[in-house]
This record gives sequence, structure tokens and C-alpha cells, in this order.
Amino acid sequence: MYRYQARYPALPPPGAVHYRQRGDRAALPPLASARGERSMPNTIYYGDNLPILAAMPSESVDLIYIDPPFNTGTTQARTQLKTVRSETGDRTGFQGRRYETTTLGTKSFADRFDDYLAFLRPRLIEAYRVLTPTGSLYFHIDYREVHYCKVLLDDIFGRECFLNEIIWAYDYGARTRKKWPAKHDNILLYVKDPGCYTFNVDDIDRIPYMAPGLVGPEKAARGKLPTDTWWHTIVSPNSKEKTGYPTQKPLGILERIIRASSHPGDVVLDFFAGSGTTGVAAAQLGRSFILIDNNAEALRVMGARLADLPATFVERHSPRSMAS
Repeated sequence: MYRYQARYPALPPPGAVHYRQRGDRAALPPLASARGERSMPNTIYYGDNLPILAAMPSESVDLIYIDPPFNTGTTQARTQLKTVRSETGDRTGFQGRRYETTTLGTKSFADRFDDYLAFLRPRLIEAYRVLTPTGSLYFHIDYREVHYCKVLLDDIFGRECFLNEIIWAYDYGARTRKKWPAKHDNILLYVKDPGCYTFNVDDIDRIPYMAPGLVGPEKAARGKLPTDTWWHTIVSPNSKEKTGYPTQKPLGILERIIRASSHPGDVVLDFFAGSGTTGVAAAQLGRSFILIDNNAEALRVMGARLADLPATFVERHSPRSMAS
């Protein structure tokens, strides 16, 4: 077992990243379960999330958001292109203008598991253990696996701890002509204790009324609370927040989750961290973050996005893996 101190060491200076190597157990950033004693440095782990989760103390995290691989059976990839005006270009754009495209690179990861639920179960058991008594889990998945994952989460958390199935709906990309086009993701919300959990209703961003003239000027100006169906665009190819990582989620989705289900100073965990959006949103809202991923490309993207934040980097792979 790892030994944890009651308080954290001083935060590194802004922009600093401290590297720790595999096998140095004493070097792992300490965590504390007493809410009043926590002042945790932001931490990014590179490695398998299961042993890292197992090393964390119980009841040490206030909010967990995870966007695990969806088990699509394919390799998820995103190619970045640079487009410039050219009379001999290979593409036609607005008003018939010609553009030449150059491939900048491709980011990818394998999204295929022989036994998906067996892969998830021990990680979700650890997630339940590390949540504080008032903590929440947001589990982001798609229509292919959501039914099986809900049964699994009911077994681990208890059916009474299920609060919501949030539907994130978007309208972007190609549309199949063979069935109803799938244009939504599913986010399952579970709490540790259904009688006592964090939900900051007054901090949630509001959305416009569809018929503001029917509710009066005061209500129209304030807007209304979102329901369990969230209409929010994906991260578009031209967006400023675009990183090129295949499964990057919008900052607005994570900000809504973190505002609703945590407080400033709380600890937010994402152990399938991908492009690091959870860390960006947590930092902007005054929360600490723990990010875990075993994909070297994800770590490169996170490193670029979070370079200006004080953070500790813990390496659980051999150093040469980062350069592969």
C-alpha cells in the first residue's frame, strides 16, 4: 500500500510540470480524504488506470466524469488538415474558390475489447470506492453499450443511486440512409448516496426559452434550466478548442457537469482523460483535477492544453514509450 500524508506539498510554480518515474511509490502525489485538509495539486498520470485507481485512498474524489472507449470495434482516428487558397488546389470551397490541403498528422486509438464489461467492472468498483460520500459519477457512453453499462452500474452503485440518463443531442456530420441517424450520446449519472449529494441548481448555465414572449421579460432574460436532454454542438473542425484528438468532447458539456456536481476546491477525476477537456474545465472553474490515460498521443495533447497550469506528471510506463 502507498503511504499518504495528511496535507499536500506546495503547488509547483505556474507552468511547471514535475516528472516521476515508474516504480517510485513514494513519489506519487499524496491525497487526503478529509475535505477540509485537501489542497491537491493537479495531477496527470500516464499508465493503466486500474492500478492507479487502486492506489488512491477511499473517499478522496468529489466528482468523476469518464468517457471510456465506446467499444465500437474500430480504430478511432482523426486526421488534421491544413487548407490554403490555391488555383490548382484539390478542393472546392465557398463561392467556387479552390483550396489545397496538406495532412498535418493523425491521432488514433484502438476501440475494441473482447469483454467490454469485464474491462469496465474493476475500474468502476474502484471509482465507487474513491468517491466521497456526497460524490457523483457521470458515465459517458453511446447507444451501443449504454443498456449493458447501466445494468453493471446498478449492480455496483445500487439502482437507487441512479439519478439520470442525460441525452447529449447534436446535429453534425453524415447521416445514414439505412436507419434513423444516431445523433446523440448517453451520460449516466450515479451518486454515492441518493439522500445526500452535490447538485448546485443555481450554478447551472441556463438556456433560452423557445417562446420567450409567453413567460414575461424577467423569466426570458434569466432563461430556464436545462432538462436531461442537452442540445450542444460537437467540437467542430473549425473550433478554437479543437485539438485533433478523435473523441474530444466540448468544453461546455464538462463545464455544465462540473458546475452542477462539485464545489470550488473539490477534486475532479477523469480516468479515461483523452484530450484533457475535464482538466481544462475543472481548472477554469477552480477545481483540482486528476487525469489518467495510457495513450501517449492523449498525453501529448493534454500536455499542450494544460501547459500553463501547475501540474504533476506521473509516469507509469517506461520513459521511451512517450517518444514512440
